[in-house]
Formats: sequence, C-alpha cells, structure tokens
Amino acid sequence: MIKKSLLFAFVILMTNVLLNFPVKGQERLLTDEVGRKVRVPHSPKRIISLAPNITETLFALGLNEEIVGVTGFCDYPEAALKKPRIGGFVNPDIEKIVSLKPDLIIGTRDGNRAEAIQSLNELGFPVYLVDPKGFDGVVSTIRNIGDVAGRRDPAKGIAKNMIKKKEDAFRLTRSLPKPKVFFQVGNAPIVTVGRGTLADDLIRLAGGRSISENESESYPHYSVETIIAKAPEIIIMTSMEGERGYANLAKNWQRWKNIPAVRSGAIHVLDSNLVDRPSPRIVDGLEALLRVIHPEVMKKRDF
Repeated sequence: MIKKSLLFAFVILMTNVLLNFPVKGQERLLTDEVGRKVRVPHSPKRIISLAPNITETLFALGLNEEIVGVTGFCDYPEAALKKPRIGGFVNPDIEKIVSLKPDLIIGTRDGNRAEAIQSLNELGFPVYLVDPKGFDGVVSTIRNIGDVAGRRDPAKGIAKNMIKKKEDAFRLTRSLPKPKVFFQVGNAPIVTVGRGTLADDLIRLAGGRSISENESESYPHYSVETIIAKAPEIIIMTSMEGERGYANLAKNWQRWKNIPAVRSGAIHVLDSNLVDRPSPRIVDGLEALLRVIHPEVMKKRDF
C-alpha cells in the first residue's frame, strides 16, 4: 500500500514537471460554463476532449495537431478515429491522460463524472467544463470553446452561420401549422424527450410541437396508450443503434393504426448524432427535421 502511495505521489510530481505549464503572463484565468475558475494557456498545444460533441467542435474550429486525446465514443470527423483514446465518456483513463501531457482538457457537465474531473484537477491539469442547453446554448458553447482553445474568430464564424440557419428555419415555418411530433429515443421502455432538451428545441425550431413538450423530466418514459391519446401526426425515431435497427423497430408501429402518424405513414428515422449531440452539426439535424416536419418548405428554402 505504501509503495502504491509513493508511486502515485511520484506520478503527480513528474506530471507537473513534464507538463511544462505556461509561466505567469502566458496564461489566462477564465470562468467555465459551470462557474469554475480555470487557468488556461493563451494558445493550448496539447488538448484532450472528454466528449464527442467537444471533439467535433475542436475539429470544426480547425484544430487537429493540437488534439492529443479523445474518448472511445468520439467518431466524427474521420480524423478523430486516428487520435489516441483516453477511455470512456463517463470513466476516462486518468493514467492515459497523464501520459499524454495535455495543457488543456475540455469536459462536459452532462456526462463526465465529477470524481474524474476532481482527480484531473488535483493532478494539476486545467479542466474547462461546458454545459450547453438548447440550440442557443450550443452556439454559446462553441464560442466559449473557440475562446479557450485559441480559435475565437473561427468560432464566431461558425456561430454566425448557425444563427442564420436558425433564423431561416423560423422564417420558413412561423406561419405554418405546428404538427404534433412524437420523438422516440428508446424502445424498451419507450423513451421520449422532455422540455429543455436539445431535441425538443430543434423540433420547435423546425416548426413542430413535441407531444412531450411539457414534461419536466428530460427523458420520460411513455406507454403506447399515452402516445395513442396524444395522437402525434409525425413519429421520429433516433438511436445510436443505427438506421437499420431502428427501421425495423419502426415497423412495430404499424400495429397502431389509430395513431395519425401511422395511418399517414409519417414515421421517420434520423441519425441520432445530428439531433442529440450538441455540436456544430445540429444545424444538419435542424434541416433533417425540417424535411420531415415541413417538407413543403424545403422546395422554397434558402437554408
């Protein structure tokens, strides 16, 4: 036990030596999205991402060589697959992170365990946490990541483009009827999205109205009876299982002909990463939702 304690102390000591942290005057004191004070270098050279949406954002900002580690769930863009893996989203491998000698780690409040973040802080690593909520929250997070990663101007450009697409979607749908949408993210049990989730926000921006929009729980469970009673006009299904698996599940709805969406054949399968992952690609998710909620506007769109 004593040997392990001495070894851990030695790792901490060597980590701080090898990291060669920027000297005073070459770093900034920032407040992250959960209110923590974090001292970060002006131009980070070795960045580790603790979540897929963060990885996507870093690459979208033009970073590549600076990214030295990502989680095993970081699968986009293709270049992310070539980066060293630092373990899982919930339980990152602390020893692996230490070996990569990052000068900046970016994590997320929604997913990364507080114990893991605390361990990294105690080892002397600067950990900046993001906490995007809804479409506007994602835009703000992209700006913040651009600032902390030394890519402020590219982040402003991405944010400007995202806001324009959001405004275009509103302009195209504001005078149209708001069809009722059931958004399914789980099958056994049936799980949907509640108020305040990114998917709920995207449905509204695309000119729809979620049948679960008043649910305070983020991911409530619904029975078939509840869905029948709420009579959705459109059913949208997403899952990390992939389109083929969910296309098969979509066939199960054919038994419930008393649901308007089933009678009209308005059952759609979307790529979950476009509507569930708070990254720059949510504008692609918004467009995908527009195509199924208001296909008529896509013929006259400037999107």
